[in-house]
Amino acid sequence: MDTRPLGSSGLRTSQVGLGCNNFGRRLDLAGTRAVVDEALEQGVTFFDTADTYGRGASEEYLGEVLQGRRDRVVLATKFGMDMGDGKGPRGSRGYIQQAIEASLQRLRTDVIDFYWYHHPDEQTPITETLETLDELVRAGTVRAIGASNFDAAQIEEADAVAHERGLTPFSAVQNEYNLLAREAEHDALPACARLGLGFVPFYPLASGLLTGKYRPGETGPQGARLSDGDEIATDAQFALIAALQEYAQARNVSLSDVAIGALLAHDAVSSVIAGATRPAQVRSNAGAARWQPSPEDLTALGEVLAAHGG
Repeated sequence: MDTRPLGSSGLRTSQVGLGCNNFGRRLDLAGTRAVVDEALEQGVTFFDTADTYGRGASEEYLGEVLQGRRDRVVLATKFGMDMGDGKGPRGSRGYIQQAIEASLQRLRTDVIDFYWYHHPDEQTPITETLETLDELVRAGTVRAIGASNFDAAQIEEADAVAHERGLTPFSAVQNEYNLLAREAEHDALPACARLGLGFVPFYPLASGLLTGKYRPGETGPQGARLSDGDEIATDAQFALIAALQEYAQARNVSLSDVAIGALLAHDAVSSVIAGATRPAQVRSNAGAARWQPSPEDLTALGEVLAAHGG
């Protein structure tokens, strides 16, 4: 699989990364190993987890299954979301120092390649957070840093503070972005493009809606992420999904190919993070990077989205 620069971090990542949010939640250790093995087989080199996934279990499982092959991946984790431990504020110096030590231990590594601030805590000044992260980078504990769930104003503020104070800046931003949730196109993506930051979409398949496995008026597949909800999708969303399926069929590709390939067509996008619970899903997600839409394809896609309120 081709690689791309992860913003200004100096790291290169596979175009499709593996979201590890299912590890320790929907997958046990054996299931985690099967998914990781397939990801490596498919050329996926970007593994993205967080301390809060499975309350640390995702990091623990990932650390175990990567033993002996840690050097084959760009390993990213996050801090800053509620761990249910009553500790905080989660952007503070003391909290970050505790969080990084715990993540290093669970991941069985002495360095985190990319460390994401998972969500701004709305209490800690961004200066304190960046100063602490800068210390980790200078100590070699962390290679690069980024922000998740930041809007354009927060991205701009963090970048300005880092450059004014000579601190390590965020290299990339990770936010939700897919063909059903396109707010990033008007907010975070333009900010990243202006500042030279990478952008990493999560939920590119909209929790499975953009795979075609959910149909209006029907219950979802057993065990699927959205199957237990009262409303899987709105009528408008299902109408757009149907139009996107027609678009994909006309180009002899899958709906998943369109969902991931369209995001990769943005210059600012470094990698698309897709989760998986089975090796077959990993193969499908990795294969989606092969579809590279032409300018005509993108124009037609824009027309489809516009016709359905996008």
